[in-house]
This record gives sequence, structure tokens and C-alpha cells, in this order.
Amino acid sequence: MKAPERGNGGFWSLLRQGGVPSAIASVMGGASAQQMAFIRSLMREQRRPEMLHTPLHKLKTVIFDLETTGFNVQQGDEILSIGALKADGQHIVEEEPFYTLVKAKRPVPPQITELTGITQPMIDQAPPLIEGLHDFMHFVGDRVLVAHASGHDKAFLNAALWKTSKVNLGHRVLDTMMIARWLGPGLPSYSLDALLSEKGIPVEGRHHALEDARMTAKLWVSYLRDIAENRKAETLGDLYACLSHA
Repeated sequence: MKAPERGNGGFWSLLRQGGVPSAIASVMGGASAQQMAFIRSLMREQRRPEMLHTPLHKLKTVIFDLETTGFNVQQGDEILSIGALKADGQHIVEEEPFYTLVKAKRPVPPQITELTGITQPMIDQAPPLIEGLHDFMHFVGDRVLVAHASGHDKAFLNAALWKTSKVNLGHRVLDTMMIARWLGPGLPSYSLDALLSEKGIPVEGRHHALEDARMTAKLWVSYLRDIAENRKAETLGDLYACLSHA
């Protein structure tokens, strides 16, 4: 979680003109400039309307989770770690996980260390935010993103992308909490723990970004099976339409 940060006025004015001028190399270094260029280019490629016609059994997704310094991005909380797994339809690609810590400017609060196991020395030695974001977005490519209670994660990703590259997240996002509310109205709780328990999915390594992503991936695949069995939606567009009316 983190708030967008203002830097050199002339530098940001160059960015607003579009593209990534060569002058950035002298300000940020060549590697960071290339990472920024990749992120900006990837965001321009997203939200193609034809993706809505993709059958759910062929949908390529990345299920992800973030750990952060706190819960309020508008008050400067920042991302500490990103964990993710790919899924091709109902198949989770366990052989190719993604995990990274990222350097945060805000100190890691003791309660966050207790919750997540992430310590200040770990963050001090972590790669810069731009590097972690670049690697994550490269992992995502043009896949649809999936998260539980995705508003939180999307807000932090947007803040990080704006801070580093002056772009907003362009990817389509699906929320397993919203899907659970649609498929199972009236459940007593829609927390990740409650839904995992309801589906009989073991809770292991909670509050570690990769392990939370792995459990959310299992939940997502379980919901895909339910949707297929009940013929509630055939394509990504169908699913969005059903969720919008839930």
C-alpha cells in the first residue's frame, strides 16, 4: 500500500508527453527506463474487447495477492510483497509461481511483521519497487487478474504503477469474493478464511503473499467448476454480466 509520490517536476512533465524519452536514462538509469517502458506499453495493450468472448475453460489468469505495510494506500501505506500463480482454465500452473519482496520507504510496522513474517532487514535488502512491478507485470502478460477482495490489491497496484510509471492498471480483474456472493448468497461470511473452509480447502501459510495467492487460486478453480456444472456463464463476458447483476 502506498501513496503516489511527486518527483522532479521537469522529469514528470516529460513523462506526461507520452512514451519514455531518452532523457529518462540519465535521471533513472537505463534499466529503470526499460522497466518503465515495458510497463507503460503493456498497459496500453489491455482490455481488448475480443477477450470477453474467451470461454471460461480456456481463460488464462494470474491469481495474485499483496502484503502491505498497512491498509490505507491514501495515507502512504506501501506494498511489501507480491505473490502469484498462473491458471489455464481450471488448471493451476504450480510449476511456475511468482514471488518477490519489494523495498518500501515506510518502515515495516511490528504488527505487520507479526502477521506476515516480513521484517525490516528483509525489506531493506529487497529489490526496488519498479523492479518488482516490472517482474510481476512481465509474469502477468496479457492474462486476466484474479484476487480476493480485489479492491484492496487493485488500489495498491494502481498507486505503485502511478508512482513508478505514471500509468493505471489496464488489466481486467475478477474478484473471488464477488463470485462467492453471486454463487452463494446468504453465506455468513465471505472472508478468504471462511470461503476456504466452506470449500474444504486447507488454510496453510496464511498472510504470505504466495500462499494466499495459492489458496485463492484453488478457490477460483473451484468456482470455475461450479459455474461450468451449473451452466451459469460460458465466457468471460457472461461472467462479468452475471456479476454486474448479482
